Amino acid sequence: MKLSSPMEIWKYLPGTNCGDCGEKTCLAFASLLKERKRTLEECIPLREARYSEKAKQLADLLAPEIREVEIGVGARALKLGGEDVLHRHELTFFNRTALAYDVWDTLDANELRARVERITNWRKFYVGDFLTVDAIAVRSVSGDPGTFAACVNAVAEYTDLPLVLCSFDTEVLEAGLQEVTDRKSLVYAANNANWKEVLELAQRYSVPVTLFSPDLDKLTSLAMTFSSAGVEDIVLDPGTYPTGEGLAGTFSRLVRLRRAGIVEANKSVAYPLMAVPMTAWLIYGEVESEEDALDASYWEAMLAAMGSIKYADILILHSIEPHSLIAERTLVANIYTDPRRPVSVEPGLRKIGTPTADSPLFLTTNFALTYYTVESDLSSNKIDSYLMVVDTDGIGVEASVAGGQLTAGLIKDALESNEAEKKLHHKTLVIPGLAARLSGETEDVTGWNVLVGPRDSGRIPGWMEGNWPPKTVSA
Repeated sequence: MKLSSPMEIWKYLPGTNCGDCGEKTCLAFASLLKERKRTLEECIPLREARYSEKAKQLADLLAPEIREVEIGVGARALKLGGEDVLHRHELTFFNRTALAYDVWDTLDANELRARVERITNWRKFYVGDFLTVDAIAVRSVSGDPGTFAACVNAVAEYTDLPLVLCSFDTEVLEAGLQEVTDRKSLVYAANNANWKEVLELAQRYSVPVTLFSPDLDKLTSLAMTFSSAGVEDIVLDPGTYPTGEGLAGTFSRLVRLRRAGIVEANKSVAYPLMAVPMTAWLIYGEVESEEDALDASYWEAMLAAMGSIKYADILILHSIEPHSLIAERTLVANIYTDPRRPVSVEPGLRKIGTPTADSPLFLTTNFALTYYTVESDLSSNKIDSYLMVVDTDGIGVEASVAGGQLTAGLIKDALESNEAEKKLHHKTLVIPGLAARLSGETEDVTGWNVLVGPRDSGRIPGWMEGNWPPKTVSA
């Protein structure tokens, strides 16, 4: 995106403040365009002929530096690329690295179905949300078009995840594409030997395509050839080599390509990048022992971490064991958390277990990590209670006390807005030990008895033994 402020974007909008987009002013709409929360198509006046030139200019200026490529269809469609910066703190990253786990066409029917369903249904609760994986890579191991087609057909029946069809044999690729013409699958891959045939497939089936070459000059040439032929939905794979100088070269190529796309504005390579950490398994050959499998999965996770950190927009992976999958998916979630907005939960009054009017009332802030830690400590220790979550703009307890986001006045507002007094026979509030300095003022402002709990919510059970019920209860 070449426009750095809402005011710059506003200059290209009609400026009529018509409100047809749902915003009160064009400047407010411009601000949301900058955040990619609205699209140009939602500005109705901009469709008029008199604004057509401005609309075209604005579309070009708002386009991300790295082209955004979509694979799959429906609710689980994936957007790859679309980034504007090299470092998250410069703005944010928009489309997190997609994780695609492999199946292959020599699996028997039961094994294939079980693996596809395990990949599709995997999820892990993490900071208020369920992490899932993103795609399935179907590999041709048999080299037989009919076998591959049957495998792709079966996979498509078992899952709605986007598919990556993997083979350098164009007859095999076409056999797979014919089974999923409506799924917008990503083709993997065109190289120096087969690019003409793969280009024809990409044009014929209107699908995104991966270009492969560890030689960046040849990779650039391939990308320019496909682009000039009208195929713009391109993903670049500069090769993933798992050890030694090959590994160093892998790292270097990912960085050079992304720098060329963003810093040098080299549009010929400004496409999403792919890394293939499953090449780690090549080190171990047939992987005959559990020890080798464990080592391979750990090394694969290490390559995935490198790819996630250094600009790969999609990874092809093999191990679906928890020790590697959870680490890979959690790292991606952390990298692609918007640094401008603390991860938060909705404020309010929560029931933990089955509280009564005599149960304790605890207080915490709406920083997600804090909330889920406290909630988990109360739930896992079966402490029936109320937990009042105060809106501190997603900031944790200690920092919000220091920064003024958690004050006695806000605690009073939270008690009143949640009608806590109506739910309890007592007027005793337990505040975190990290907010101890607010205890006296909170008692003065709210009229509630304030107990200072432990600094660590994990110690609440021990604290309860000596402090609840309180010897003197305000009512």
